[in-house]
Amino acid sequence: MAAPILQPTPRAVVEHLVREQVYARLNLPQPAASKAPNALLVNISARHCHLTQAAVEALFGPGHQLTPMKGLYQDGQYAAKESITLIGPRSRIISNLRILGPCRSLNQVELAYTDAIALGFDIPVRMSGDIAGTPGCMLMGPNGYFQLEEGVIRAQPHAHMHPNDAAYYGVKHLDTMKLKVNGPLGMTFDNLVVRVDPSFKLEVHIDTDEGNACGLKPDTFCELIK
Repeated sequence: MAAPILQPTPRAVVEHLVREQVYARLNLPQPAASKAPNALLVNISARHCHLTQAAVEALFGPGHQLTPMKGLYQDGQYAAKESITLIGPRSRIISNLRILGPCRSLNQVELAYTDAIALGFDIPVRMSGDIAGTPGCMLMGPNGYFQLEEGVIRAQPHAHMHPNDAAYYGVKHLDTMKLKVNGPLGMTFDNLVVRVDPSFKLEVHIDTDEGNACGLKPDTFCELIK
């Protein structure tokens, strides 16, 4: 049996747990952020792709299985060792496009706006899985090519939530919230879509352009606003 992929505990989670213990030990009223059932973690999601098993085999050979390299914050999700080359309009390419596993039921490429500009794409902002009518592309791996007829998107900023988190924030699946990012480049993101599932841990995903624009760092204080 393969060894489990260990994911280091994020700084925001550690700080949340420590804060809870300190306020409880000192018998002090906890601030609103400490009363939340879970720490808010905001992560930058770099360009990547999700593939079906059929696409993996076309790119890497019959029977090939993705090899987990690094665990992601959401349980069961991982960055694979395998990466591919994306060929966009006018034969412009992005090499070493990371595959995230496990395999899914559809093929999807998620790029930032600057990635799309460099490749010559005009891609829409969509939620994961909503790929109807989106541009396609050619993918190249060590075993050959795979044509995506559609599936290239810029991911809608979104929050993964357990039902307990959704109850705390007073939201339900597919509601929208605001993400306030503090700091020297502080800004507020509107239209952050909430995704609720019992398997989720509280985590917000923004892309590299958005993360760079707000100067997001591991210790940046962020807030969810209904």
